[in-house]
Amino acid sequence: MDFDRTISVIILIFLIIGFIGVIYIMLNPTEVGNYTEFYLLGQNGKAGDYPINLTVNQTGSLTVGVVNHEHLTSSYQIIIIQDGKILKEENLTLNNGEKQEIPFQFSEGSPGQYKLQFNLYKLPDTSNIYRSLFLLVNVQ
Repeated sequence: MDFDRTISVIILIFLIIGFIGVIYIMLNPTEVGNYTEFYLLGQNGKAGDYPINLTVNQTGSLTVGVVNHEHLTSSYQIIIIQDGKILKEENLTLNNGEKQEIPFQFSEGSPGQYKLQFNLYKLPDTSNIYRSLFLLVNVQ
């Protein structure tokens, strides 16, 4: 009988410790690491349906999105490049949790395949790319 009582007490102690641990975790959640979302949205406002097949001089439309999850106010610079030529440059400052979506339109006057490079810099560092995206566009 003493053995059964001892096992019951031990199990009860572990249940109490587990319950206290769950309560502690619920009251003190850990924060996820600091990061910044950087994304492209197609013409329908979704991650997809990108304008990758265009005819000469046809306009393609995208949305470039940035969401700050750095747990502090952060400044960014977006530079959009095609074949070494800067097509658009934009600076923005976002509070933690804040999102900004920037419309971007482009076209090409001659057929070929073109790479649109979307570089995000976390200011004041303009020499190291913080996040990068690209889109290959076929123009006929």
